[in-house]
Amino acid sequence: MEVVFLGTCACDYSPKLKDEFLNSFDFDARRSSCLLLDGQYLIDCGEHGLDSLRIAGVKYDAISDLFVSHLHTDHFNAQHIAEIAKGKAKKLRVWVREDAKTPDIENVEFIKMSIGERYEVSSDFAVMGLRANHDEKAAPQHLLFEKGGKKFLYACDGAWFLNETWYRMKGLELDLLVLDATCGDYAGDYRIGEHNTIPMIRLMQSSLQTWKTVNSHTKIYLSHIAPSLHKPHKETEKQLEADGLKLAYDGLRVKI
Repeated sequence: MEVVFLGTCACDYSPKLKDEFLNSFDFDARRSSCLLLDGQYLIDCGEHGLDSLRIAGVKYDAISDLFVSHLHTDHFNAQHIAEIAKGKAKKLRVWVREDAKTPDIENVEFIKMSIGERYEVSSDFAVMGLRANHDEKAAPQHLLFEKGGKKFLYACDGAWFLNETWYRMKGLELDLLVLDATCGDYAGDYRIGEHNTIPMIRLMQSSLQTWKTVNSHTKIYLSHIAPSLHKPHKETEKQLEADGLKLAYDGLRVKI
């Protein structure tokens, strides 16, 4: 499985995206959070989704499915999704939580996911939605993917782990874990009911190991970064090394 980070930002985007980084990725000019799996499966498509695909050289025809973590505009942009779906021979499948209030988009098939139910996307690829600690009106879910014996949990836009989700994570021994790290490396942030700080992640890390959600081979990347709450990328990256954590950036490719 190959994961390409097409966007790793929370909502405070850099003004540089409109000028010097209009046509390129950069460590400290992040776009709205978006990932691509194996060149075919998209996770979220928000305000910069089409720009990110253009810069990465990804053709819309290659995308068969879009998995939506929640409906906030930095993760779900109906106009951009319509553009990806337009002209496809088969409808674009868009996977959302079962109670998500979705608009009508031409050539799109919305698939409503029940939390905790495993769905066969293709013969060798499956997804499960897990409940996320975020704005309930946006129908949030973390996304657990399995392909070829590999397991990947995308857990952005949520803080800590809810009880129901925590017990489903036991023994997963993930190959890749992407965690929300919106709020930076400090304490006292008011957002801890919906987003993580790095100190929160440090506390969770040992419990995740005890729970066998992660093990020594698990790659853990932090994403959904609010630049106004973080130090520059290289400085934060260096601070995280001691914890065995990695900081995602736009354009990063990870193979598992």
